[in-house]
Amino acid sequence: MKYCTSKWIPLLLVLCISFNEVRANTDSTKATKPTIKWEAYGDFFWAYDNGFSEGEKRQSFLYNHNRHGKVDLNLGYFKVGINHEKYRANVSVQTGTYVNDNYATDHAILRHFQEANAGFSLNKKRTIWLDAGIFQSHIGFESAVSADNMNLSRSLLAENSPYYMAGAKLSYEPNASWKMSASLLNGWQRIQYVAGNSLPAIGTQVTYTTESDFLFNWSTFIGTVDPDSTRRMRYFQNFYGQWKFGKKLKVIGGFDLGLQQTAINSSSYHHWFSPVAIAQYQMNSKLKTAARIERFADINNAHIAPINGKGFDCNGYSINLDFAPNPNILLRVETRYLKSTQALFEKNGNWQNSNFTMLANLIFKIGS
Repeated sequence: MKYCTSKWIPLLLVLCISFNEVRANTDSTKATKPTIKWEAYGDFFWAYDNGFSEGEKRQSFLYNHNRHGKVDLNLGYFKVGINHEKYRANVSVQTGTYVNDNYATDHAILRHFQEANAGFSLNKKRTIWLDAGIFQSHIGFESAVSADNMNLSRSLLAENSPYYMAGAKLSYEPNASWKMSASLLNGWQRIQYVAGNSLPAIGTQVTYTTESDFLFNWSTFIGTVDPDSTRRMRYFQNFYGQWKFGKKLKVIGGFDLGLQQTAINSSSYHHWFSPVAIAQYQMNSKLKTAARIERFADINNAHIAPINGKGFDCNGYSINLDFAPNPNILLRVETRYLKSTQALFEKNGNWQNSNFTMLANLIFKIGS
């Protein structure tokens, strides 16, 4: 698979324009120096899956902490970012089992870039920005960085929506409460286009916050995961709200809805949906706990491939305990129970409709 294609030429042009803009403004911004920050991160884990039988991965629909019975690296990265009032850029290189599992469709070199983007401000107020490259996804409230999430494991909703995107993004922040963006993308969690596809995807995001006590987000995706010859259009929406109750309690509620054509030019669609609710409680400066309840329903396998020849419909429950002895170290343990209407979990050669997992991880995170 070629990883330097004509699809990347518009992005390279945008990057060149951005750096030319930076150079043109050098004389007028001599008094303002850019800030450079770096970050190093390592997420080591151990998992016990009572339904694990054989193979490398625990479950086909999971992409984080997806190994059984051994200590492994889920995600490790090193990131450097530069910020100026006129321009910004980020480069982050990564490795780990998450990278091997979640970037399998992209080139072996490109998959090791968690971020590689640059942008510049389009107005004097610095409220409008144009960025291009590889970004963290605009969809969802959970990222691949475990330390930034309430739970140790990712929700089924997060595991089956994009963690990263590639393309160009126009963003607008008129005030402290509102943030909006529109993106032209290479596809659904794709650095490269799908072979044979000529249609770019579109993504949007609107976020509203009120003095950090409440946040509401609406994100969308319109595009395809197919080549032109078999193109099925995909329409996806993600909603979530986050509430803070004092300094100790935080609650998140989210909902995903996806529609995909059953065949090219069809007026019939298959759908999937996923609600999730998470509550986190800070017990003291070093201890906190979180609980999650969720469901993912894709009975026609519009998104998740058939397991045991069946559609995917699963409820999930989890609880975790976190201990942070200092700001750079986080220890986490979690129990998770999945219950399906179908026999989706294999154990000793037999299929069953439930799965129990225990997870533990150690996270190091340092930076400037």
